[in-house]
Amino acid sequence: MSSKISPHAIIEDGAVIGKDVEIAAFCFISSKAIIGDGTTIAHNTCIYGKTTIGKNNKIFSHAAIGSIPQDLKFNGEDVELIIGDNNTIREFTLFNPGTKGGGSKTIVGNNNLFMAYVHLGHDVIIANNCIFANGATLAGHVEVGSFAVIGGMTPIHQFVNIGDYAMIGGASALSQDIPPYCMAEGNRASLKGLNLTGLRRHINRDDINSLKSAYKDLFGSGHALKDTANKLKEDTSNLYVNKLCDFVLKTKRGIPFKRKSVEVKMKENLI
Repeated sequence: MSSKISPHAIIEDGAVIGKDVEIAAFCFISSKAIIGDGTTIAHNTCIYGKTTIGKNNKIFSHAAIGSIPQDLKFNGEDVELIIGDNNTIREFTLFNPGTKGGGSKTIVGNNNLFMAYVHLGHDVIIANNCIFANGATLAGHVEVGSFAVIGGMTPIHQFVNIGDYAMIGGASALSQDIPPYCMAEGNRASLKGLNLTGLRRHINRDDINSLKSAYKDLFGSGHALKDTANKLKEDTSNLYVNKLCDFVLKTKRGIPFKRKSVEVKMKENLI
């Protein structure tokens, strides 16, 4: 009874609506939807299919959440979209659920900002505290770690993995994996150094210095990438360096970087 639901909204029988939920005029809520407490849904938004939305999310007008995957193999299977708490989902965003071939779930964590026209394809997994600028487009099966920033108008190829605290510049085109703590840009996007601005907000100086040294060894030494990662893991106990090395060792799509001399990188303030 405490929820504010417009009489002009269409809510199918079976939908579960939490407390203090606001649903504006001309919205559509499917029978399989679950809307958590405190979530607000602006006018002309559609929540389709088996979609679970957590608490205190803000969904702006004309968002299309949970519509069927844009995958020709989809044949009406039981799939779902799961969205956590405290996300901001701006105008004209499009989020698709999973597919049978990808685990049947698209999963979004907490405290993320999705600016206007962002698209999340099927089977995407987003962690927490990420920012997706206007028009960022994620194909199917993309995974994004926590505190990542994706610039506007940036398409990301299917199956790409983006690590924690990574940053992708606007108008880039990303087709390979980006390790945690790193920055990439360009078409096709390649590594440009560490995401120092993001790291300084969350990680202490000693750990950043350890990452600088590891980055130089990995991407500036000219040695085989995975051999260098294994050696670094043997020589250090630093949590962040180990996480960076583990990502390098596990990458499936490869890491886009240009082999430059250390001197050039220092002049360009990349490390």
